Amino acid sequence: MKKILVIHGPNLQLLGQRETAIYGVLTMEEINKTLEAVAASRQAQLTFFQSNHEGGIVDRIGVASAEGFAGIVINPAAYTHTSVAIRDAVSASPLPVVEVHLSNIHKREEFRHHSIIAPAACGQISGFGAQSYVLGLMAVIGILESH
Repeated sequence: MKKILVIHGPNLQLLGQRETAIYGVLTMEEINKTLEAVAASRQAQLTFFQSNHEGGIVDRIGVASAEGFAGIVINPAAYTHTSVAIRDAVSASPLPVVEVHLSNIHKREEFRHHSIIAPAACGQISGFGAQSYVLGLMAVIGILESH
């Protein structure tokens, strides 16, 4: 069974109540339940991690491989645009990493158009609401199955 780590970045614990016109009405827990159902159908096991702290995310990425994870789905949230540390952790990881975003970051404020993380990831999916996470999970599973 493939173990996949799903990382939710800062403020994502507020999903369902925060700026619902942008991020939707589903909570992080509801998104996680959907992902668990998809993962079970593809013989994958998920572990979820949410942090508002850059260092916590960096630490989690850094030990993921040693803990037996095969891939990572990450929504770095606001750190997408600012965190060289998370970018470097993704780059240093031997695992396939897919970056996801609920909103289309390229249709938002100018400062959100650039992802520091994307060049270090296998790919980026944005703009499909909670479905972005499902597509990201399917991408990681597809990468794992093709190797």
